[in-house]
Amino acid sequence: MSRSLRRLKNVAQQQRADVIIGKNGLSPGVLKEIDRHLEEKEVVKVKALRSAIKVTGLDRRKLAQRVAEILGARLLDVRGRTFILYRARRGSLESKSLRQRYKTRSSGSQISGEKKSWLRRLRFQQIY
Repeated sequence: MSRSLRRLKNVAQQQRADVIIGKNGLSPGVLKEIDRHLEEKEVVKVKALRSAIKVTGLDRRKLAQRVAEILGARLLDVRGRTFILYRARRGSLESKSLRQRYKTRSSGSQISGEKKSWLRRLRFQQIY
């Protein structure tokens, strides 16, 4: 696991669960909510209640794997009935490095001050 994913996991571990799977199990509404959180934050912490595990008939790890599979996300961690999912945003800058994407055309020129501050904010948001 890369450093940035470890940081994201550690930050998510210390927060409350973003989505709770209740007695209706893996309903379309719950999956839609998890998907929305993944689009917004890339990392989502999900808690499954005992009733959800009972209704779905899956154990806690298989339930987490199933949700990750359905949403095309990566399962980072399972602790008890709580799990953390990660999915890069569509059109994310991860596919290309920041320097390649925002490099100026003329050789030897520097990135403007405005772009530098924007890049710093973007890096901060991706890490946290």
